Amino acid sequence: MLKSVLVVGASVAALAGIGVVAGVPMVHGWLDERHEQEGTYPTGKEAKADRVAMPVWLPDGATDVHFKFRTTDGNRILTARLPDGKLPPTCVPTSGHHRPGLTASWFPQGVVHKETVRCGKYWGYTEKNTLYAWQRDRDAGSEHAAEPVHLP
Repeated sequence: MLKSVLVVGASVAALAGIGVVAGVPMVHGWLDERHEQEGTYPTGKEAKADRVAMPVWLPDGATDVHFKFRTTDGNRILTARLPDGKLPPTCVPTSGHHRPGLTASWFPQGVVHKETVRCGKYWGYTEKNTLYAWQRDRDAGSEHAAEPVHLP
């Protein structure tokens, strides 16, 4: 009888341990994804009106805007078509190797060696008329107050 109780107890403990080992990463992933938000907008003007986290330097006339950000830190990624192909005047030439802190199906991989501009606190580059830009958490500031926000 005592042997049966010990076997059952050890089995329950082992199953509980496996549940914790398997469950913690799943819960952690769910919590991370729950804090990520994204949207697609026809124009930069509409994007800035809808999202206070949208950078103010994004031209109103930009089209096909995709934006993803994490609510718990300063990581952001952005793509936008620039109809005239010109960057906003606040963007300055730069170079470096800054890795985005987020990914999305619409955001290219391997951008770390492509950056050529700095727009506010965003790193980026253009390919044809499309701007690809990202802000890393460490560049956002102490309170994740990335770019000044645009309030409608």
